[in-house]
Amino acid sequence: MKAIYIVEPGKVEVKEVEKPVRKPGEALLKILYGGICGSDLGSYRGTFAYFDYPRIPGHEFSAEIIEIDEDNEYGLKKGMIVTCNPYFNCDACYSCEKGLVNACMDNHTMGCQTDGAFCQYITMPLERIFDGKGLSPRVLTAIEPFCIGYHGIQRAGIKPGDKVLVVGSGTIGVLAAIAAKALGGQVYISDVAKEKLDYAMEHFDFAGTILNDSPHALLQAAREITGSITINGNEAVYGFDVCIEAVGQPSTFQDCIEAAAFGGKVVIIGVGKKNLDFNFTMIQKKELNVYGSRNAMNKDFIELIDLVKDGGVDLDQVITHEYPYEEGAKAFEDFSSNGAHMLKVLLDFTK
Repeated sequence: MKAIYIVEPGKVEVKEVEKPVRKPGEALLKILYGGICGSDLGSYRGTFAYFDYPRIPGHEFSAEIIEIDEDNEYGLKKGMIVTCNPYFNCDACYSCEKGLVNACMDNHTMGCQTDGAFCQYITMPLERIFDGKGLSPRVLTAIEPFCIGYHGIQRAGIKPGDKVLVVGSGTIGVLAAIAAKALGGQVYISDVAKEKLDYAMEHFDFAGTILNDSPHALLQAAREITGSITINGNEAVYGFDVCIEAVGQPSTFQDCIEAAAFGGKVVIIGVGKKNLDFNFTMIQKKELNVYGSRNAMNKDFIELIDLVKDGGVDLDQVITHEYPYEEGAKAFEDFSSNGAHMLKVLLDFTK
């Protein structure tokens, strides 16, 4: 079979490799579509923290079941169109013992610490496979990134009427914003790319956007949106009830800390490799609740497949570009060079 490899930063090749053979308790899956994630793009650029070279990338995908144990306990059958949970956990560490399998101390996410799904066939344990319930293969590919944003939003415990800032209008940021809006949040999304913000507003009708194109743009927008008060001659911005960091840069984490309200919440979804030197006493002063958000849980996949199936969210609007998998190198190069004009990029393995 053919597989896409990132062999080193900036270099992608399609190689011939052995087709996998399934074991009992596994299914053989034919990949239909794969989505290039921001982490895949970071791996291509050499900036992602959890990637070794060479590696087959990819953990957003849809597939068809080709071979499977009959009468399995999960009700899965040959011919089903499915998606999968790609975050493998050890079942032995302290996190796994507590049920926090998404935060496993020895996590191996497909396409990051282990080979991924950008190939024609993979095998997958049955307990990680989810029936797509009639969703199209293209839409099913977007369920995994939706889970990432949704899991982070769940960490924040958003209530109706909360003012929510999402920093980053890439796929994860947009999907986190969609999830926050579905929970009743007044959602504002920020980015340095005006084209992405315009696309997000046109298709998802958030409360507003913030073009973060200068050092003071975000805080000025927070002042205008949330209000401020003058105390002892000094103006204090009220700030957002919840700030979601979906970029993975030190500056965007700092933005979230500064834009959050006193007693507010900050959720870190973005992944980066750089350090941040900042006055951490601001967390104490504001009594901020700062949450990390890593991966997602099986229940997130199940809940979101049902949500999209019932018409709660139109994930087709997230998909902006599509390439045959044989043009994987071009897809990565284009995405890296023109990210401001691209949201979700799919690789087509169906032909």
